[in-house]
Amino acid sequence: MLNKTFKPFPILKTERLTLRQLAINDEQGIFTLRFDIEINKYLDRPISTTVDDARNFINKVIENNALYWAITLHGRDILIGTICLFDFSDENDKCEIGYELLTNFQGQGIMKEAAEKIIDYAFNTIKVQKIDAYLHRDNQSSIYLLEKLSFTKSREFDETNQELICYYLTNPIDSFK
Repeated sequence: MLNKTFKPFPILKTERLTLRQLAINDEQGIFTLRFDIEINKYLDRPISTTVDDARNFINKVIENNALYWAITLHGRDILIGTICLFDFSDENDKCEIGYELLTNFQGQGIMKEAAEKIIDYAFNTIKVQKIDAYLHRDNQSSIYLLEKLSFTKSREFDETNQELICYYLTNPIDSFK
C-alpha cells in the first residue's frame, strides 16, 4: 500500500530549489506556463487565455490535494515551473510524473535537480515501485531529461494517442513485499 499521506504538504529542498505547494498567488506563473506556445507544443491541453484560467486550474489542484509542486529558486518565492506526481495505483505500486519549466530557465539543470528530488520522494516516502512518464514522441528535451534520469523507454504505448510514448523508472531498492 502506497503512503499517500500528504498533510502537511511536503516542502522539498535541493541545492538551488524549493519545491512547495502550488498556491493561488502563483496564478501569474501558471498563466505564463500555460500560455507559452513553446511549452505547450507537446501537451494535450488547451492554452490558457486569461489569468482566470490559471486561477481555476490552481483551485482544482488544491481541491484535489494533488502532489503538485511549484518550483522556485531559493530566496525567490516566484514560480519558475511545476512538477507533479499523479495517477497513483495501489494495485501496481506506481504513479506518473509530469513537469514543465518556464522557457528562460530551461537548459540549466533545474528540472533534473527537481525531478531527482521528486523521484527520491516517490520511491523512499510514498514507496512506489515504478514511475511512468508519458510524453510526445517529438519532445526531444523531455526524452533527453528522462534518459539522464535513467528512465527506460517502454514498449507500451498509449492506445488513445499514438504520438505518446512511455518511459519508466523502477525503484532500485527492492521493497521485498
